[in-house]
Amino acid sequence: MKIGMLTGGGDCPGLNAVIRAITRKGLQKGFEIIGFRDGWQGLIKNNFINLDLNSVSGILPRGGTILGTSRTNPYKNEEDIKKLRRNLQSIDALIAIGGEDTLGVASKLFKEGINVIGVPKTIDNDLSCTDYTFGFDTAVNIVTKAIDRLHTTAESHHRVMVIEVMGRHSGWIAIEGGIAGGADIILIPEFPIDIEKVNLLIKKRHLRGRNFSIVVVAEGAKFKGDFALQEDERDAFGHVHLGGIGDILAKEIEKKTGFETRVVVLGHLQRGGVPSAFDRVLGTRLGIKAVELVEERRFGQMAALQGNKIVSVSLEDAVGTLKIVDEEFYKIAEVFFG
Repeated sequence: MKIGMLTGGGDCPGLNAVIRAITRKGLQKGFEIIGFRDGWQGLIKNNFINLDLNSVSGILPRGGTILGTSRTNPYKNEEDIKKLRRNLQSIDALIAIGGEDTLGVASKLFKEGINVIGVPKTIDNDLSCTDYTFGFDTAVNIVTKAIDRLHTTAESHHRVMVIEVMGRHSGWIAIEGGIAGGADIILIPEFPIDIEKVNLLIKKRHLRGRNFSIVVVAEGAKFKGDFALQEDERDAFGHVHLGGIGDILAKEIEKKTGFETRVVVLGHLQRGGVPSAFDRVLGTRLGIKAVELVEERRFGQMAALQGNKIVSVSLEDAVGTLKIVDEEFYKIAEVFFG
């Protein structure tokens, strides 16, 4: 059996752990393993490499992806999807490693009769049917360490520090990183920003002698009913480029409270560098499960973590709705606001 795999969307710590696991497990089963370069773009151009034990030796602790990635959407162009379908005829199964967009394409291909298996990858942790996606734990640890460092400079200069983190539609990174880092206010896309409440909480802190504050805000948080757009551009999947909510929020806080306020945008730091031990193990387990699903010919499925078990779930269900932070979890964070 010949298995192809690709990594699509944003890079993510743990991708190489998945690639390594798929390759080693597949070779043990006697399968031929190839990797398409740069996501769906590689399948369109039939640009691939053969993977063997030497190809994946030493890649477990490396960040990024040895296969490269892109945000290519083959369904944007009829000629591209024709080329992709034609190139898929040379393999028996495809393992797509990615988030909502990459697995959305995979789900469409399965409905067209293509043998596809999905592996969930996104630092946002917003895919349904899995408790965690690999890359998320690493991102939360990076945010937590950044908050720890910013506490000292905020306290020394008596400042309000606004920390903008990733999270387009869901605030998982912001809320878990914020709770772990001891943030004083956490603002996420699921709950619109009440700027008056934010300013009141900060003023109350200062009145009780805490002359600094840490505010964590997700990039997709809604402020005055809209996204803070960095620029009016969209990617191949129609997503706007976010960024800027931190600057807007900081200006409002400083204007209304009179407290000096600074902004730190963590940006791509959150998904760069080496993966955490948790993400290495999770990526490994998901990769092995993906090969098992191929062997069992259970296509149209995604490997997922539920509890402490790796299970299979429907690709269609996994990408059908986004997993967002619920009110109960947010209330836990609110206990520590102000």
